[in-house]
Amino acid sequence: MARDKWSSRSTFILASIGSAVGLGNAWRFPGLAAKHGGGAFLLVYLVALFLLGIPLLSMEVAMGRKIHQGVPGTLRAVNKKAENIGWIAVSNGLFISVYYAVVFAWVILMFFLSFKFAGFTGAADSLEKASTLWFTTIKSTGTTSGYGTLSWPVLGCLVLAWGSCYYCIRNGSESVGKVVKYTVSLPVLCLLILALRGITMPGAGEGIAKLFIPDWSALKDSTLWVDAIGQVFYSLSIAMAIMVAYGSFLKKEANVAIDTIIIALADMLISVLAAVVMFSTMAGTGMLDNMTASGISTAFIVYPQAIVNLTTSPVLNAIFAFVFYFCLITLAIDSLFSIVEGTSTAISDKFRISKKKTTIVMCIVEFVIGIFFCTGAGLAWLDIVDNFINSYTLVLTGIMEAIAVGWFFKTSKVLDEINRNTEGFKMPKAWFYASIRVITPVVLSMLFIWNIVSLFKNGGIYGAADGYSLTANIIGGWLIIAISIFSGLIVKLIVNKMKKKGYSEDERDWDAFNEQ
Repeated sequence: MARDKWSSRSTFILASIGSAVGLGNAWRFPGLAAKHGGGAFLLVYLVALFLLGIPLLSMEVAMGRKIHQGVPGTLRAVNKKAENIGWIAVSNGLFISVYYAVVFAWVILMFFLSFKFAGFTGAADSLEKASTLWFTTIKSTGTTSGYGTLSWPVLGCLVLAWGSCYYCIRNGSESVGKVVKYTVSLPVLCLLILALRGITMPGAGEGIAKLFIPDWSALKDSTLWVDAIGQVFYSLSIAMAIMVAYGSFLKKEANVAIDTIIIALADMLISVLAAVVMFSTMAGTGMLDNMTASGISTAFIVYPQAIVNLTTSPVLNAIFAFVFYFCLITLAIDSLFSIVEGTSTAISDKFRISKKKTTIVMCIVEFVIGIFFCTGAGLAWLDIVDNFINSYTLVLTGIMEAIAVGWFFKTSKVLDEINRNTEGFKMPKAWFYASIRVITPVVLSMLFIWNIVSLFKNGGIYGAADGYSLTANIIGGWLIIAISIFSGLIVKLIVNKMKKKGYSEDERDWDAFNEQ
């Protein structure tokens, strides 16, 4: 079966930028910058981007291009035992896409509800209506109970979310290539419009100053370093099976060394642009101190209050609401379909199932599971699952990937693959070796330990202050982690059963495999 190929270099770069740039850029990055002294956070973020982000991103893309397989098959070519790490990455993607689609559905919902901002005219009354619009529409109880309440508007939007996701990836890299031209450029255009409005508001300068002028005392706070490193790691789509899959669609002439730097810097610049929007708008509306590191709170509770005060015209405010949520839609869609593309590629490659069939089944199954998050208890359960995956399994996957390549494989072979087609800039050996063999495993291990210690400092229950129970943590957190860690064993059991019917595993080896 002929493997999908990107139609051009620009298509791959745009698709990768689309995957990296998501909702976290629009709301989590500005929130963390506000929390950690603005420019101080930006500085640490840049250091982490170059020390960890770019080398790991380059490694995943280059390995995918070399082996032409999803992440489990690619790591199997490095070391058969490393295939299990690949299935943890696939599990990460599967779980994330289930709840990310629900967040996408919330964004679609708010886009449709933007017309309501034209009716918010009273000062205090308008702020109250704006801040509660989303919460009341999703019918959230704010707790892990309330399964009997279903928000039909959210369910309808979830159907739209998964339908649009499938439409974008129905023909693999071919259809993705046609979509990303719009889903990458449109959010940038929307952010520029919102930034223009934000920086022209009285008092916006205070917000811009807070964003770019460092509060050097913030560097003493260890949580700044943890959050900055985490943001880099999560934002670049590392350890989710995405970039290995995208790399596997590259032609052998691709310049990985240059392209991955372009992708990483584009991700960073769009994050900064989104931060300019948030800081200027919040300062201009007198709400600069209301910014929060919680992305969901920022997008659905705090920013709607700012929209009410953008202009003196309610109709114009409604238009800005449409622009803002349309921007979030375009950011969310390519992040969602890239996650699904990464996981479906891995499953299709391993079991030699039609890619289209795999994608259809995945979209349907994940939609059905996602209905649970459309209930009154959905918000709380989503918060728990998201925290455990981002705090533990993603970080653990990154640690194991770096160790597998840096210590149980010849790192020079991966570096040669990264630099194979570049005549100008080449990734320096010292930079790559130090990052993959030392910095990444050490720093991510420290991050992992920090997250564990922080959890148990709070009694071992995430969200205890919000009323989350130990049972909810076990089901929505530790059980998810266990499934991810043992996913490779589950796949092995399925494969052993299939072998009795004549199935044989792909045994391609890094050195012996010749690219087609």
